[in-house]
Amino acid sequence: MFRRTFLAAFAALSLAPAFAAPLEVTDALGRKVTINTPVNRVLATFNYEEFTAIAGVDGWKKVVAMSREPWAGWRPAIFARYAKVIPNLQAMPDVGHVEDNTFSAEKVIAAKPDVVLMSEWGFSSMKTQMEQIAAVGIPIVVIDYNAQDLGRHLASTRAIGKVMGTEARAEELATLYETQFKDILARVTKAQTGAKKKVYVELARDGAETIGNTYNNTMWGKIITTLGAENLATGRIPGAWAPLNAEAVIAENPDVILLAGSSWVNRPKAVRTGYDATPEAVRAALQAYANRPGWAGLKAVQSGNVNAIEHGLCRTLFDFVAMQYIAKRLYPEAFADVDPEKSFRDYHAKYLPVEFSGTWFLPLKP
Repeated sequence: MFRRTFLAAFAALSLAPAFAAPLEVTDALGRKVTINTPVNRVLATFNYEEFTAIAGVDGWKKVVAMSREPWAGWRPAIFARYAKVIPNLQAMPDVGHVEDNTFSAEKVIAAKPDVVLMSEWGFSSMKTQMEQIAAVGIPIVVIDYNAQDLGRHLASTRAIGKVMGTEARAEELATLYETQFKDILARVTKAQTGAKKKVYVELARDGAETIGNTYNNTMWGKIITTLGAENLATGRIPGAWAPLNAEAVIAENPDVILLAGSSWVNRPKAVRTGYDATPEAVRAALQAYANRPGWAGLKAVQSGNVNAIEHGLCRTLFDFVAMQYIAKRLYPEAFADVDPEKSFRDYHAKYLPVEFSGTWFLPLKP
């Protein structure tokens, strides 16, 4: 009797599904997050091109919902290209967006994800929603490419790789980024002599008549200071981003001006960059900014060092190409053998499912 009972119990256990050990992931903030495996349902909120590079197109088969606005709304031309090669992207359920206060913890919970990949800025600003999601046992892994911190870039890349089971690809990408980052800084260190060059960056979305945001110690601001230049926004704007007084820009007389453009829609006066942008159209938009009152005498304008640069390049796994471009404008001799466009072409060819094209960065004068 005992033998029959034991055998029956053993057979039942043999037929039961195997339970894998929980997965521990260290996220961008250094948090140790435990995730039940297998991971089959993922919810993504930002950094979609990074996710694609690390997890591949097949990784999207596990994505059950997303914050749609930061991609389909902000950069619809880029979203449309990816939607052609990611079958479930166009119809992906939307859980709302942090910045316009539509992000819904209820929608996140209803999607029943095994894990949520959350931007740091969303995680820190949506505390009530984060607590609601955590309260029902859904783990949150924080991703942060905005801070422009090497450690966070690498941790974010490795965290996505571990969640998605593509650790080897994630490590390859992390190594590529770290190698390029350190090469740029080594060249900058050798090239720095005398006073720091002054750089002014502005979000060029609404036309030259409107002063757009500049950035302090984050995104473009952090990139500028990392490259050994003086960021005009430092100490002059409240918070991480805000417009800088026009008189202050003229008084500081920057050596380099960066106008951050993108593939925005319904922004007819914007500097439009990206896959569909032509050099002629980009330079025409730049000229409108160079014609601003008081700008004709600026060093950057007189030397032609007014530059368009894709705004989406300031917080990505491939932002080293933006760093290369800016560094080349600051220290042309030290970066004479560096081709940022080739770097971006190569990255597309190896890690992204869409082809490189268009204009992503360009000076006013060739």
